Amino acid sequence: MYYQEVLDHEPETIMCVEFETQGPLVLGYSVVLLIDDGQTETVRLYDAAHRFNELHRFTRRDGKQPGISFHRGTLGEGMRTAIERIKKDFQQMIEGWERG
Repeated sequence: MYYQEVLDHEPETIMCVEFETQGPLVLGYSVVLLIDDGQTETVRLYDAAHRFNELHRFTRRDGKQPGISFHRGTLGEGMRTAIERIKKDFQQMIEGWERG
């Protein structure tokens, strides 16, 4: 499944969520914070590409940073935590991306 949510309009800030389930279990996911200020850029990525809850920060200058574990729970718990964090802190995440 896939959906997008616009978090802000100036600059356009979008959260993209993609996930796979089997029954009630989340088998994999990615939650991406994007900013479009004339060009679409990734600011933050939470995913389960390696079968654990992983966070990648991005910076304007250096791009994708090494992943770190951000949640010890299930993939479903990690995905919900990632969504909550982006909704709550997207402005600070963008500021960190701009400084980097």
